Amino acid sequence: MSENAEPNDTSQATPTYRPRPRPEWAREILDIGRKIDAKGVIPLDEESLLCCATENTGLSDFGDEDWCEPFRILLSDLEECADLNFFGRIMTRNDLLTHLEGRLQVVDWFKNHPEVEDEVIEEPVFIVGLPRSGTTIMLEILGADPGARTVKMWEAKYPVPPPAPGDPRPDPRIAKAQGVVGLQDRITPEWATMHKVGAELPVECIEWTYSSFVSYAFSASFAVPNYTRYIAGNDHASAFEWHKKILKLLQSTGRPHHWLLKGPTHLPVLPALFDAYPDARLVLMLRDPVKAAASVMNVSGTLYYMRSDNLGLNKSFGKSIDGNSTYKTLEDVIAWMEDGTIPRDRIHPLSYLDFFADPDKTLEALYAAMGFPLAKESKQSMLDYIANKPKGKFGAHEYDTGGDAVIAEARKEFRPFQEYFGVRSEI
Repeated sequence: MSENAEPNDTSQATPTYRPRPRPEWAREILDIGRKIDAKGVIPLDEESLLCCATENTGLSDFGDEDWCEPFRILLSDLEECADLNFFGRIMTRNDLLTHLEGRLQVVDWFKNHPEVEDEVIEEPVFIVGLPRSGTTIMLEILGADPGARTVKMWEAKYPVPPPAPGDPRPDPRIAKAQGVVGLQDRITPEWATMHKVGAELPVECIEWTYSSFVSYAFSASFAVPNYTRYIAGNDHASAFEWHKKILKLLQSTGRPHHWLLKGPTHLPVLPALFDAYPDARLVLMLRDPVKAAASVMNVSGTLYYMRSDNLGLNKSFGKSIDGNSTYKTLEDVIAWMEDGTIPRDRIHPLSYLDFFADPDKTLEALYAAMGFPLAKESKQSMLDYIANKPKGKFGAHEYDTGGDAVIAEARKEFRPFQEYFGVRSEI
């Protein structure tokens, strides 16, 4: 608190994450978990994970070794810094095995189907922006265009074998993926109000770059400071190489007009994205960064609380999920556009507020800017999605934005970004 602030002055208050009480059944199981040797029962060491992954798949080739160092640093932080509870260890071991087994299966698939490497990913569209800036809803809306292909959660988690188009049989991987989603929602019910997730819904790129083990997404779910610093200071080329490999695999059974992808965590590494996809199109979502940052802190707190009882692990206001300053990331984006590090003509800023004020006009302008045809039927499909989108189905996402003084200070930091892109304030 400032020296000049009154004792009851709330203007200096920083946003606070306040979790809802856990379901009673979850509290009882967590209490039992505290009384046993959870680390011994649910190991997260390298040898145990690799042995289990190879036994489960019957495979042993993990491909290039560029994933090994970040994987080991991640494991160290999970044990030393993340303070995982009983559920956290169960969920984390399951996730890590999914990533490792997926890696084994993808490497094996390319060995047996070398022609898949010849697939060409042309002009993919990436939706990027600050977390909580509208990237998810925009993925759903633009994904309603029949010419766009998104990656569904079950495809991202379990890409091998690639789905066969037109197969009427239900794929068992769908139910498997939905089971993972259901567990998260049961442990932390408020998660459903923050982020709509489902096995057959489109997901962001993190769901299949996890297996590269170079991803800011791990920093969003765990307190892994050493890992976060490591990937912030290293090349993300291997992550995008893996990203493209998965798209090639999925595309091998049918090529779309264009891929539609989403990745808020790509924002700090846009140069690496364009190195991998020089002809990519970026839809840059614009929304009040002060409001978005407050929402991010609440979402991040919920993700941490899903796996840990330590509320002190949550991040402070104004920090992005990659552990670097949100302000710095936005400054970098502007600098890259100005100095030509990233191609300005392939970046299409899109205001969240302007879009929903006139989606018809905005869709036409966006497609024209990207040089994509917009059939009448495609536009109507997207407009129908907006009209039929249920609002508040799982309740409202409520979060603390902090006191007026904190908001004013953040507003000062974000002003260059807001002025450069003409982003209006919402709080």
